[in-house]
Amino acid sequence: MQSPRSAHHLPNAPRLVHPPDPGTTMSREWESLQRRITKCSACPRLREYCRAVARTRKKMHADEEYWGRPVPSLGGARSGLLILGLAPAAHGANRTGRMFTGDSSGDWLYAALHRFGFASQASSTGPDDGLRLIDCVISAAAHCAPPDNRPSRQELDRCRPWLAEEVDIVEPELVVVLGRIAWETWWHLLGERGVKLPRPRPKFGHGQWIELPGQVPVLQGYQIGRASGRGR
Repeated sequence: MQSPRSAHHLPNAPRLVHPPDPGTTMSREWESLQRRITKCSACPRLREYCRAVARTRKKMHADEEYWGRPVPSLGGARSGLLILGLAPAAHGANRTGRMFTGDSSGDWLYAALHRFGFASQASSTGPDDGLRLIDCVISAAAHCAPPDNRPSRQELDRCRPWLAEEVDIVEPELVVVLGRIAWETWWHLLGERGVKLPRPRPKFGHGQWIELPGQVPVLQGYQIGRASGRGR
C-alpha cells in the first residue's frame, strides 16, 4: 500500500482540459461552496484569532487591509490535481484571502506549480496579481489561520466536511498532501466515505505514494512554510 512508483508522476504540463464556463452548474456549485466557506463560524477560537491578527497586523503590512476570514480554496471545479495543505498563515493567506499566498510557503509552492505548468506565474503576493491555476485546486485541512499554526483535532473535524464537498465537485485524479496533518485529514475523509482502510494507517513519509484499490493515488510531501517543521 505504501510504495513509491514511477508510473505516477507530476507531468511537465497539465492535461489540456478546458475549465467549465462560469455559468455551468458545476462552476456555480464550486463558487457557492467557496462563499459558504468564507462565512463559516464553526470554530470560535480560530475566528477570533483571525480577526485579532487582522486588527493588529504585522508591521510590514500595517497599511494593508487583511482578509481576516476563512480562506476559500484556490482553483476551479473539475481539476486533475488537488493539493491539500494544513492551514492559512496568519500574515499570509489570512491577509491576502488566497490560499498559501503572501508568505514563504507561496514562494515555494507557486514556483513549483508554475514550473510544471499548473500555475500561470511563479509567485503570488496579493489577490489582484494575475495568478491563475491550471487544472489544479489548492485546499487546506483548516480554512482559518490557527494560533501557532496548530488547529485542534475538533477544529479539523469541523472543517473536513468542506473538503468532502470539494472532492465531490473537483473529482481529482491525483492528491498531494503536504504534511502529516494533511495526510491524516485525507485518511479520515476516506474512512468517513466508507473506504476499507488498511490497519495500521500508512505512516507519513515525504515522497511516498499511497495507493488504495479504487481510490485516487496520494503523494505525500513535507508541509510548506518557514515555520512548519518537516513532516508536520
